[in-house]
Amino acid sequence: MDGVALLTIFVLAVFVGFEVVSKVSSTLHTPLMSGANAIHGIILLGSVIVAGQADSTWVLVVALVAVVLATMNLVGGFVVTDRMLEMFKGRGGER
Repeated sequence: MDGVALLTIFVLAVFVGFEVVSKVSSTLHTPLMSGANAIHGIILLGSVIVAGQADSTWVLVVALVAVVLATMNLVGGFVVTDRMLEMFKGRGGER
């Protein structure tokens, strides 16, 4: 694929992602974040595989940036899920 096609796909993915996420109500956002952790894990695994098989420096740099961003996204999702579960604990710390 040439650069224009890849850029077009990226721009369309950003637009669709923004539209989908912005339409989710705030009461559903946190449960969806916890469910999306599996997807972030797959993205992290894919970026690690791409980084391991990189042939050029440019591909390696982009893959390592993807690893960092996917890791931050995955950890952030688990932090949000932990906060959500903390809300369901009783005042005495019991579940």
